Amino acid sequence: MSPDMPKKPVDRRNHFKAGILSLRHAAGTFSVLLLSSVIGCSFLGRYQERQYSVGHIGFKPLPVTDVRFYSKSLQRDMHINVILPRRYEKSGARYPVLYLCHGFTSNYHEFEYVGVPQYLNMFDMITVMVDVGNSFYVNWALSEPGQSNHFADHVCQDVIGYVDAHYRTIADRKGRAINGISMGGFGAISLGLAHPELFCSIGSHSGALKWAANYGDSLAQGKQSWPFWPRVLEDTLMRYRNIDIKGYSTMKERTPKGLPFVKPEDADRVDPFKLVLQIPRERLPHIYLDCGDKDFLISDTQAFMRLLMANDIPFVYGRSGGVHEEDYWGREISVSMAVQYAVMLRNIWARTFEVYDAWRK
Repeated sequence: MSPDMPKKPVDRRNHFKAGILSLRHAAGTFSVLLLSSVIGCSFLGRYQERQYSVGHIGFKPLPVTDVRFYSKSLQRDMHINVILPRRYEKSGARYPVLYLCHGFTSNYHEFEYVGVPQYLNMFDMITVMVDVGNSFYVNWALSEPGQSNHFADHVCQDVIGYVDAHYRTIADRKGRAINGISMGGFGAISLGLAHPELFCSIGSHSGALKWAANYGDSLAQGKQSWPFWPRVLEDTLMRYRNIDIKGYSTMKERTPKGLPFVKPEDADRVDPFKLVLQIPRERLPHIYLDCGDKDFLISDTQAFMRLLMANDIPFVYGRSGGVHEEDYWGREISVSMAVQYAVMLRNIWARTFEVYDAWRK
């Protein structure tokens, strides 16, 4: 254009409109790209999440309900934890029940911290965590005035009675199993063998299975074996997973006053090594045992296992790396839960399978 020619006026409104359109186009393109990226990441995240969302890993822990009720055997209010199956509220069905027994110096919250609320997403059963203080799950032969220390009756009569009355249970031997840790392992095996009419499966993790046998031997020699750990009698703290039960929270409060046995025969009545040989084979419950290879109580489990083998009594035994602590129990309790759940189901189903003889004519 010649410099002498007049300049054409610029329409700035058109430039402004064009800029707005360009910005809108760019913003639209950016939005699409951003959305695609978000969708892609979200899809990838969900894909990756699905890879690790099988079984108990894919669900939140089931809620644990702390229940207070009156125990006639102990003449006081006691607590249990109850976990219901995921479909309990909507199903209307009745469910088998697994009772879990805590260890010495522990309490009924113990199983919350070893994965039980997560693992239960895999099983359609009710789980009840019982509480017995430092009692070893036996009816004490001697109780000081003001105490009623009938802890075996508490579990087998009061706890089971309450649970069957307030929840949709299969209120029968075929729908009950019991297991425990350490002292609770002794308790579960002892109670299950003393009452084979109540449980179709009994189990022990790291169980103090020779406690009654050792105590009886001491009494026979004129010695007294109680308390197990003398300092617990005066300990005014709760040493494991704080609880808040009036008059039943510290070690001193949770340790019965009196003696579990006063003569060897008292110990014999709850000794698993004697009880298991007194039950007719057809009435024996299924037996599950496990213990860590470095656990200080492994000799108890091994001794009981040898007795079972010597008398041709069926059982399931697991041994893996571990000591007497939560990391071992949290790993292995998922196995025992699966086994005992299967045992209850097969008892409920009551199906037998025809033997096929490939050589018959």
